[in-house]
Amino acid sequence: MTSGVRHAEVVVDLAAIRANVATLAAAAAPAATMAVVKADGYGHGLVPAARAARAGGASWLGTAVLAEALALRAAGVDGRILAWLAAPGEDWGAAVTADVDVSAYADWQLEEIAAAARAVGQAARVHLKVDTGLGRGGVMPADWPTVVARARALEAEGSVAVVGVWTHFAYADAPGHPTIAAQLAVFDEALAIAAAAGLRPEVRHAANSAATLTLPAAHYDLVRPGLAVYGLSPVPEVAGPAELGLRPAMRLQARVALVKAAPAGHGVSYGHTYTTPVPTRLALVPLGYADGVPRHASGAGPVRVGGRTVPVAGRVCMDQVVLDVGDAAVTAGDLAVLFGDGSQGEPTAQDWAEAAGTISYEIVTRVSPRLPRRYLSEEP
Repeated sequence: MTSGVRHAEVVVDLAAIRANVATLAAAAAPAATMAVVKADGYGHGLVPAARAARAGGASWLGTAVLAEALALRAAGVDGRILAWLAAPGEDWGAAVTADVDVSAYADWQLEEIAAAARAVGQAARVHLKVDTGLGRGGVMPADWPTVVARARALEAEGSVAVVGVWTHFAYADAPGHPTIAAQLAVFDEALAIAAAAGLRPEVRHAANSAATLTLPAAHYDLVRPGLAVYGLSPVPEVAGPAELGLRPAMRLQARVALVKAAPAGHGVSYGHTYTTPVPTRLALVPLGYADGVPRHASGAGPVRVGGRTVPVAGRVCMDQVVLDVGDAAVTAGDLAVLFGDGSQGEPTAQDWAEAAGTISYEIVTRVSPRLPRRYLSEEP
């Protein structure tokens, strides 16, 4: 990263990630823990987040696309890694060579993976995914016996090793929802079919962050927390981070670029969706939707500056937002905090999610790569 003063930055506390993973691993025990670091570590930084998660007790790492897993390997991150999202033509050989586990949920995937494994002369480690009700990736239950039989045949020939069977919940963030029990029943049946076919997976896994924290019956051999690794609550209607033993790791902040007086009736930002009701002072903060600030939070997104929290005045622009700070003691160069862990009175990612009508997952993962990341509590 470049040195010197930054007009805006993302501050990531790696100690928080380590502590969060330790909390999740304790909740999951005796099941192992896979820290999901996809989407650039949910915006926190792929490699630093992965290393912090490992230090906190994650014995596995999970990514969506293979490129993320290969980037971890290139950075020297060892241990088990699973990459689960691919389209036809994926470089499965690179995955096998880099010792990365991959997922399959269709016949064509099994065939492509097996062909690549034969070409490199090494068995591919595969996790078969069953669609138990989410309706997204995974083998439909009606097709499961056929896919399982083919996987077993490829295993017998030595091109594939089925090391995992897994699924994903649709409603784990709504504890007690009837689909949860229904999905578990389908998953248990799928496991029985796999066992009857002769598959002996090393790990069975279903639990995301919400299920890791609220549904012990879904822990099986391995849990896959993502959002909670970064200290955000996967069940905000039930409990906040502190109640779950978590601490948000990301802080988004900028230096105020300009403060100026404005008369009553002065339009602010594009479209003048906000007009000053009285004579006031306007502060310009150099963060906008190109940095990941959601435009849907125009007029509502909270910012902490000058000892008070005020909403964005008017529309979020590409590179900046305006605040009506009134008589607050704010000058150019002061720190404006969009969100953090809330311990100093600043808004949280959840506050921004509510302002934008979205979820905290989106708030942190959309923070732009153009913003420098500054890491706290890095281990030597």
